[in-house]
Amino acid sequence: MAEEKHIGEVTHWYDKIQVAVLKLKSVLKVGDKLKIKHGEKEFEHTIDSMQIDHQPVESAKKGDEVAVKLLEKAREGALIYKLEE
Repeated sequence: MAEEKHIGEVTHWYDKIQVAVLKLKSVLKVGDKLKIKHGEKEFEHTIDSMQIDHQPVESAKKGDEVAVKLLEKAREGALIYKLEE
């Protein structure tokens, strides 16, 4: 079973383009599998790409704010967990 590690939260959601801005408390890399939780709603998503200041990056560190395209809506304040095998 995958272990969940809290790595940040959603600070902004852009509805038209389905992009969330994540404030990170830990390292995040392209290919990482995330669980996004807000109240009773939760879903999983694997990071295909992310950007910092409109520039593509492969990884981000603690304190960074990254933009990530998601398949489902993520509300502001939603908690982000990295799933680790």
